[in-house]
Amino acid sequence: MLDYSKEADRYDASRGGEPRAAAAADAVLGLLPADTRTLLDVACGTGLVTRCLAARPGLRVTGVDAAYRMARMAAGRVPGTVVLGDSRQLPFPDESFDAVSTVWLLHLLSGPEETASVVAECARVLRPGGVYVTTVDKAASHDVRSDIDAVLAPRPVRLAVDRVEAVDAYAAEHGLAPAGRARFRGHGQGRSPRSTVDDLRRGWFTSIPPDGPLAAKLAARLADLPDQEAPRPDPQFSLNAYRKRD
Repeated sequence: MLDYSKEADRYDASRGGEPRAAAAADAVLGLLPADTRTLLDVACGTGLVTRCLAARPGLRVTGVDAAYRMARMAAGRVPGTVVLGDSRQLPFPDESFDAVSTVWLLHLLSGPEETASVVAECARVLRPGGVYVTTVDKAASHDVRSDIDAVLAPRPVRLAVDRVEAVDAYAAEHGLAPAGRARFRGHGQGRSPRSTVDDLRRGWFTSIPPDGPLAAKLAARLADLPDQEAPRPDPQFSLNAYRKRD
């Protein structure tokens, strides 16, 4: 897994920046009840999405992130509303928020136990009748059936911890019922052959050791593709919403 404190300075530029953040925030807000007044943005990262969420009139947004440099950047963008904290043990009392979001978090977790614990914490701090919104199937969203995806197809792929059926099950265990779905475009995240080689070398593909023979083999095949700098289509990310039973 990447060190997100080290990744903080390049994070926004490498992941679509403001357009992607605005699309994510609009999709999250579209799944919230009209009377939502407080939202906890868990794993808020650099705060780009958090700032867009906080722009909604009448909505008070709090961000929390475990990576110090990420949280510091977010605090600069949304002053007075960001805290340092672990998503597996959120530093808030039970039933503190009308809504909770985890955008691009669950796919990073180590396995089912950790994923279940994060969903449990989000449910714990959510008020009855409130809504939890999360991205699901994140890795699958990046497969746009391009020539790059064809090259990457033989790589080992672990069973995704954020697959819909798994998240549905964790949610149900903690009194959360399905309440809607949405999709949004990952602006600026379409892969080029050159950028994919860079991702291989810095360990973005967690199942491929960056200095190993498979990474070298895939990098060589990617280098043979045409239009080395041309991004392929952007991914389309998926959001699921869950309502906490009264």
